Amino acid sequence: MLRYPLFSLWAIALGSLLAACGSGVIPDLDLLKQSRQPGLSKLGMAIPEPMDEPTWAFEPEPDTYSDAALLDLRGLNEAIAGETGFVRRSDDGRDFVKGDGTPLRFWAINSEVWSRSPESLVNHAKFLAKRGVNMVRWHGNIPSQDEGAPLAAINVEERERLWQYVAAMKQEGIYLTLSPYYSLWMKPQSQWVTPRSGDDMHGLLFFDPELQAAYKEWLKQLLIPVNPHTGLALKDDPAIAILQLQNEDSLLFWTLKNLQGEDLALLQQRFGDWLKERYGSLSQAVEPWQGATPDEQLPDDLEAGLIRLYPLWELTQEPPPEQSQPRNSSGKLKRMADQTAFLTETMHQFNAEIVRFLREEIDTPLLINAGNWKTADPMRLNDAERYSYSVAEVIGVNRYYGSVHHGERSGWAITTGDRFTNQSVLTQPGSFPLNLKQVANYPMIVSESSWVPPLNYQSEGPFLISVFQSLTGIDGFYWFTAHTPQWRQPASANGHFPSIGKWVMNTPELMGNFPAAALMYRQGYIQSGQPVIGEVRSLDELWQRRSPLISETRSFDPNRDDAFVQRRAGGNQGIHPLSFLTGPVEVTYLERAGAGSQTPTAQVQPLDSYINPESHVIHSVTGEVMWDYEQGLCWVDAPKAQGVTGFLKANGTIELTDVSLSSDNHYGTLWVVPLDGEAIATSNRLLVQVGTRTRPTNWKVTPATWTDKKNQIHEGFEILSYGEAPWQIVETDMVFTLRNTTIDRAIALDMNGMPLNSLPITQTSEGISLLLPPTGKYVILEKST
Repeated sequence: MLRYPLFSLWAIALGSLLAACGSGVIPDLDLLKQSRQPGLSKLGMAIPEPMDEPTWAFEPEPDTYSDAALLDLRGLNEAIAGETGFVRRSDDGRDFVKGDGTPLRFWAINSEVWSRSPESLVNHAKFLAKRGVNMVRWHGNIPSQDEGAPLAAINVEERERLWQYVAAMKQEGIYLTLSPYYSLWMKPQSQWVTPRSGDDMHGLLFFDPELQAAYKEWLKQLLIPVNPHTGLALKDDPAIAILQLQNEDSLLFWTLKNLQGEDLALLQQRFGDWLKERYGSLSQAVEPWQGATPDEQLPDDLEAGLIRLYPLWELTQEPPPEQSQPRNSSGKLKRMADQTAFLTETMHQFNAEIVRFLREEIDTPLLINAGNWKTADPMRLNDAERYSYSVAEVIGVNRYYGSVHHGERSGWAITTGDRFTNQSVLTQPGSFPLNLKQVANYPMIVSESSWVPPLNYQSEGPFLISVFQSLTGIDGFYWFTAHTPQWRQPASANGHFPSIGKWVMNTPELMGNFPAAALMYRQGYIQSGQPVIGEVRSLDELWQRRSPLISETRSFDPNRDDAFVQRRAGGNQGIHPLSFLTGPVEVTYLERAGAGSQTPTAQVQPLDSYINPESHVIHSVTGEVMWDYEQGLCWVDAPKAQGVTGFLKANGTIELTDVSLSSDNHYGTLWVVPLDGEAIATSNRLLVQVGTRTRPTNWKVTPATWTDKKNQIHEGFEILSYGEAPWQIVETDMVFTLRNTTIDRAIALDMNGMPLNSLPITQTSEGISLLLPPTGKYVILEKST
C-alpha cells in the first residue's frame, strides 16, 4: 500500500547528512528552512486572513451531563481521585502509578475557576472529566498580600477556595498539582524583613533565611489543617498528586540581575561561605582564580567574606577550547565554574531542605516537583537547572508554542493594532514544546503550555501533544488556562479592557479536540519508544558549562557553536537537533561515584534512517509516527490510533493502514480512535474527531511588515478588529474512508457528545466511506446490531 503518495519517504539519498556527520557539522534548523522549495517555506502564511473558507458559529448548549451522551470519557477516571492511595513513581522511577501500582498518565490543564463559587467548581469538574481531563493545576500564591500582614501569614480565603476546588475535582476523579508560590506575584510590604533592598522577590527564596522560614510556615498552614469539605488535610489527601515548590524562579535566569543592595550582599556572603566550606578557606579558594574578578573597581572583600558575582551573561558565553585558551583565561574560567556550581548547589540545597521538611516535619508522601523554569542559556545552563530539581521526585518545565505577537498589552491581551505572525509548528519543528531532554528515571511534566493566540493553527496542538507524549514518555502536559466552567467564548482579557483573552484554552480547537487526544494518550494506544539518546554528564561538565550532546534549543550556528557536533561514543558524529522527535532523549547526572561503582556511558542510537534532512521527514523509532516539516504534516499510524494534522489540501489523499482522508481544507486535523479498546480494523465503536481553525466573529486583519526593537523584520498581520462572540469555525470538508467491515452506522454528535443525526455512509468491500459533516467535531462509527 502506498501510505504517503506525494513523495517517497526514503527515496532521497542520505549522502549529504552522512558527509556532514563525518565532517563534524550538522545543519541547524535555520539552514534546513532555507533549503525548502519556494512557496512551501511559508505554509503557515499561505492563506490570508480573514479566513476565506466557510465557517459555522460555535454556540453550543450548556452541557447538562445527560446519560444519553454518546461521547463521555468520565469512565476513564477513578470514581474518586486517589481511591487506591497516593500517586507514586513506578519501580524504575520514570512514570506515575496509582496507589495500587496501576500505570497512570495525566491529561492535564491549569484552571482559574477555583476562585469561583462551589457550584461553578462542580460544573467545571464534570465538564473536564467528560472530556478526558484527570489532572488540574492550582496555580496560586498562598502568602497573604493584605496590607499590614506579617510575612508568615497566608491568604486564608484563598486556602478556603482551594479546599473547595480539591473537593470538587476529587469527586470527578481528577487529581491536583499544587503550586503555592510565585515570586512574580509577590508584592513586598514595608513591615517585612525581606527584600532588604528593592521590591523584587525573584531568587530570594533560594538563599534568604527569613523568606525560607516564612515559606515553611506557609506550607504548614496550607497542608496541615483539615479541609472541611473532604475531612482530610491536604498533606493526607491522595487526590493531591504533586506539590510544586515554586513557579518560574531560578538563580540561573536573567532575573538574577535584579538583586541589589543588601539582598545581593547576602548572596555574595553565601558565596563566600560556600567557598570556605568547599576549599577550606577563602584564600585557598581564590588562588586558582589568578586575580580574575568581575569588576576591577569593586574587588572581593575577603575579610568580610563577600565574593562578587559575574553578570549572568558571562555564564552564557562559550568557553574557549582548552588548547586555545589565553594564558590569563584559566583563572576566570575557574571562577565562573565555581560561581555556576554555587548558584546551582544553592538551589539544590534549598530544594533538598524543603523535601526533608515536607517528609519529616509535615509528614506527607506527596510527590514533589522542585521547579519548572528556564535559564539564561538552554545549552550551557539547562542541565545545571535540571540537576537542582533532581533531589525531588518530579522534573518540570513551562514551555509554550506561539507566534510573534507585538502590542502594548501583548503579554496578556489581544487587541486592535496588535501585530502577529501565524506559523504552524508543523513547519517549525525546532520550536515544538516537547523537544525535551528528560532526566533518566524521573517523571517529567510540562506544568504550563499551550498553542497561544493570536496563532490560528491550534488544532494540531492536542494531536501532537498526545502523540509525542506517548512516544517520548513525558508524563503530563498542563494546558493553560481555563477561566470559565465550560466553554470560553471571545471576551475581554480582564473583564473590562477592550480586547480578547490570550491565555485561554477551553476553546473549540484546543479543548474541543481533547476527547480523542486524551483517549489515545491515557489508554496507551501509541507505543513509547526506547531512548534514542542517553547522555551522561558529570557535575564538573555542568560547572564548566560544556556543550551537551544535544540541547533543547535551535538558536545556534553550527559554524560557531558545537551544539550539534558533539562527543559520541565510538566516533565523532553529530546529533541532529530534531532527534527529540524520533524517541525519548535522556540525561543522567553523575555525582561523585563511590568506590567500586560502575560509571554509565552515553548511549546514542544511529538515527540516520529516521531523520532525512533532504526530504525534511522524520520518523519515530517505533515506526508509528511521521513528521514532514517541508509539507507541514504529521501522522500517526498505530493499530488503535490513526490520524493526521497539517496542511491537508496541499497533500492530496493521505493513506494510513485503516484510514484514508481527502480534504479541501487548507489546514485541519483528523483522529480515529476506538471507544471499545479494540484495533481500528475490528472495532465495533469508533470516535472520529476533526479540527480546523477558528476566529472570533468579525475578526479583521490586514497584511503587515514591521521591525521590532531588536531590528528583526517580521511579515504577518495587523489586527483591525479583534472581533466578538461567538467563535467562527472553518467548516469541515473531508471525505473519510475506513477499512473496517463491521461498522455500518455513523452518528453526528454535538459539542456535548449528544447524538444529532445519522449520516449517510457508502459501504464497500473493505469498509465504509463518508463525507464528514461540515459543522460539528465528533462522529461515532458503530456496528448497529
